[in-house]
Amino acid sequence: MTATAPPFGPSPSASARRRPLAVAWLLAALVGVVFGLLLAVAGPASAHAALTGSDPQDGAVVDTAPEAVTLTFSEQVAMGEGSIRVLDPAGKRADTEDAPRDLHSGSTVKYGVTLHTGLPDGTYTVAWQAVSADSHPVSGAFTFSIGAPSETTVALPDNEAGGGLVGTLYGIARYAAYAGFIVLVGGAAFVLACWQRGAGSRPLQRLVVRGWTTLTAATIAMLLLRSPYTGSGKLGDAFDLDGLKAVLDTKPGAALVSRLLLLGASALFIAVLFGAYAKREDEREKKDLTFGLALGGGVIAAGIAGTWALAEHASTGIQPGIAMPVDVLHLLAVAAWLGGLTALLIALYRTPDITAAAVRRFSRIAFVSVLVLTATGIYQSWRQVGSWSALTGTGYGQLLLVKVGLVAVLVGIAGISRRWTARLATGGGADASAPGPTTTRSAADEGEEGAAASTAETAAPEDPARAAQLARQQVAVATAEKKRIRDADPDRSGLRRSVLAEVGVAVVLLAVTTILTSTEPGRTEEEAARSTAPAAAPLASGPVNLTLPFDTGGTKGKGTVRMDLDPGHVGANVVHLWIDDIDGKAMDVPEVKLAFTLKSKDIGPLPAVPVRLTEGHWTSTGVQIPIAGNWNVAVTVRTSDIDQTTVDKNVKIG
Repeated sequence: MTATAPPFGPSPSASARRRPLAVAWLLAALVGVVFGLLLAVAGPASAHAALTGSDPQDGAVVDTAPEAVTLTFSEQVAMGEGSIRVLDPAGKRADTEDAPRDLHSGSTVKYGVTLHTGLPDGTYTVAWQAVSADSHPVSGAFTFSIGAPSETTVALPDNEAGGGLVGTLYGIARYAAYAGFIVLVGGAAFVLACWQRGAGSRPLQRLVVRGWTTLTAATIAMLLLRSPYTGSGKLGDAFDLDGLKAVLDTKPGAALVSRLLLLGASALFIAVLFGAYAKREDEREKKDLTFGLALGGGVIAAGIAGTWALAEHASTGIQPGIAMPVDVLHLLAVAAWLGGLTALLIALYRTPDITAAAVRRFSRIAFVSVLVLTATGIYQSWRQVGSWSALTGTGYGQLLLVKVGLVAVLVGIAGISRRWTARLATGGGADASAPGPTTTRSAADEGEEGAAASTAETAAPEDPARAAQLARQQVAVATAEKKRIRDADPDRSGLRRSVLAEVGVAVVLLAVTTILTSTEPGRTEEEAARSTAPAAAPLASGPVNLTLPFDTGGTKGKGTVRMDLDPGHVGANVVHLWIDDIDGKAMDVPEVKLAFTLKSKDIGPLPAVPVRLTEGHWTSTGVQIPIAGNWNVAVTVRTSDIDQTTVDKNVKIG
């Protein structure tokens, strides 16, 4: 009979059994700190589909009312009734309230709504909300004006879609789902590939079952929260049957339901792994069952990973046919590495009979997983970032750099763990029956236990209570000796510390990865920034001429300001202002002020102080226009000590 590699040490003492509890509390505290930071700084989930254009454009001033409003997106979105609303200055619906029309043309994703006829002049607000192809809600609002800008009673929404309490709960469920998947798949893989005797270990059984429970509960929570997450934002709508039915008709809903079905199959896998497989004694039968479980478990694990790939980042954008299988490989490699690492940590603390050979096998699997993660991660980074500028200039790129740094730290700690593993392998023998510390400790333990039993038997006839007390004292002494010997093993202690550090970094890495899946990719963000630019009046081809009526409200307070901006380009310009009364005659006023504001770039107001040349004629030289854009020109006219007004108009200055 072939002997197995020796375990690292004796059975844990009561004090040793308390150590895993301390470790669990440490990891729980770390998770709590991570979540606290996430909830403090993350905010609502960013959109993965971006608005790349609109007609009319944001901030535009059009001469006549358009027949429709159209929106163009960077990728496919799902829209329903009320997804696009156009509100007049009084806050009333200016569109026909029909469902948005699909105006796709080739690769251009466009939707539009029809407006009522005869709309009056003023500022109109366009508010929209949809669900992007990678399952994340998107929303936004902008304004345009007919004739001239006006006051509006419409308040633009402060929160993005997917925010609030529902967004927070959904984000927690997403994190829990990833964590559950990693523990479930990685723990089961560790047992099958590294330490098959671990199938009978209660701590490892509990770990895998808890991973399954966490993933199942998180999936159900996401399914219930999906409707309010992408719609109303109200927690009470989580149990709305109509909303749940609508979710089931969507791609994310179908992916969540598929995940639940696969989790049902994985429950059977777990039952066999920790039931019939753990009790199997015949080597040939166990080998066949190992192959069957590995094949079936691999298919189930790939299927569960595919539910993420089919509904999120990988399913949209460029090269989805390549990105989805790459994403599945990436998730499986993460689970094999980090989930197996968690199982190893539990085994080191709770199952001291784990062998050095099992640790070596996991070390090799972890190394291969890192190689797969590196290759798939490089491809995913190129696909989602697209340029060096997006890597440093977008939120997604910056988070990706943080993730890369954490992976580098994790690999460094893993290198230390590999050295401890090598020392253990060198120090351990291959024959469990060979003489050594383990065998010696076992004999000593047996002697102590025999002495305790002998003492108890001797004292039993005279005083059973005293005999029981002496037996407990003997066991306590033996336990203390076991703990002393085990703690004196520097190789085992070193490996436990390095693995614990790896798991701690992995918790933070998982949090950053979860945020990445809820952040707009750098490639999309840059494309949206290049495509969207507020616009209003047509580009001026020469001097800008404006006519602005005013009324200060006082006696003889009505009139008109005529303004010429020459040459009407970026750089230095000369401004001439003529102020006429209601009869068209030159009007003498005590003061005139001028200001230029480029709201889209947060520039201004840039003041200009005209000087009076003659009655009703004012001028200012050297007026600097720093960049081209849709500038708001505001003219303040004072007709008496207390009567004044400001009139403004948007004009494109090139």
